[in-house]
Amino acid sequence: MGKIAVIFPGIGYTADRPLLHYARRIAQDHGYEILISAYSGFPEKVKGDRTRMERSFYIALEQSEDLLSKVDLSGYDDILFIGKSIGTIVAAKIAAESPQKDRIRLVLFTPLEDTFSFSFGNAIAFTGGADPWVGGEKSRIFGICEEKGIPCTLIPEANHSLETKDTDYDIKCLYRIMKETESFIGSK
Repeated sequence: MGKIAVIFPGIGYTADRPLLHYARRIAQDHGYEILISAYSGFPEKVKGDRTRMERSFYIALEQSEDLLSKVDLSGYDDILFIGKSIGTIVAAKIAAESPQKDRIRLVLFTPLEDTFSFSFGNAIAFTGGADPWVGGEKSRIFGICEEKGIPCTLIPEANHSLETKDTDYDIKCLYRIMKETESFIGSK
C-alpha cells in the first residue's frame, strides 16, 4: 500500500505559493504521491461576504470531489490532506465523510472557523495573529484548536499568508512552519 498527499489550495493561494509548495516537496521527500486539487470559477470579492464564501466552498468542494472520484483512496494506507484557507474546509469535509477517515491526517494552513465544524482525525494547524480572514487579534482559531486537541502554531502579526512586513522574519517563520510540517508528516 502506498502514501498519497492531496493539496487543497486557497482561493488565491495556489499550490505554487510557499506554504503549499514546500509542504508538497516535504511530502514528496517522504515518499507521498502528490495530487493537487486546482479549482476555478470563484466569484469576485469573497472576503467578508458569507454568501460568496459559501458559493466558493461548494465550487472547491465539487471540483475536489470530482478529482478524488478518480482515485481509490482505499488503496493507500497513509493519506495526507494539506489545505490552505478555504481548502482546509474542503479537506476537513472530505476527510470527515471518507470511509478512510481514520487514515487521513490533515495539515491546516490558515484554517477558517468552518473547518472545525467537521469531525476529522489527526491534524496540525498554523494561524496568523493578524489574519483578517479569521478576525485578526480576535481570532478564535487558536482556542478552537486547543479545545479539539489540535496542535496549532500561532505566528504573531502574520496575515492570511502567514507573512508580515518583515521578510527576514517571514523566512524564519516559514522555516519553522516547514520543520513542524515535516515532523508531522514524518510521524507516521
